[in-house]
Amino acid sequence: MKRPPSNPDVADVAPADSVLTVYDEEHIITYLRMLDADAEGAEWREVAKLVLHIDPQHEPDRARRAFDTHLARAKWMTEHGYRQLLRGGASNPNL
Repeated sequence: MKRPPSNPDVADVAPADSVLTVYDEEHIITYLRMLDADAEGAEWREVAKLVLHIDPQHEPDRARRAFDTHLARAKWMTEHGYRQLLRGGASNPNL
């Protein structure tokens, strides 16, 4: 796996696949930031703006959908995706 970008743009909806995706690999830092914010009880609008780069005042539905799906995917990574990441990531044909 290549080094992920530190602050990438995000899709409106995070992947919901049952396997690790290239998007997941590229957004691992985003997921970590989402998990940290969740653990600290950060307000979702602030996280959407700072981490996901979506202004919830101008795009409330998009911001909420992106926040919810990226946080869900971040949690999925802690339960399932990390195993695939440790085995070589999305580019590993043996997953």
